[in-house]
Amino acid sequence: MNTLFSYPVLIVLCLTLGLAPFVPQPHLVEKLRMLFAGTLTRPIDVFDLALHAAPWVLLAGKAVLDWRGA
Repeated sequence: MNTLFSYPVLIVLCLTLGLAPFVPQPHLVEKLRMLFAGTLTRPIDVFDLALHAAPWVLLAGKAVLDWRGA
């Protein structure tokens, strides 16, 4: 499990899946704007937000656990 979620793997996931598609804007940015505007209502949009945010959440979680020494 430690090698599956290593920092290089998580960073590659964040830069690819987390930011895809790159043009005109990343889906994660678009979905976060929809969330803050209150227009994130369709289930497919919620799933899309979860899919593109997952690598970032995993990276942040690993960083916090490593920082705390857990």
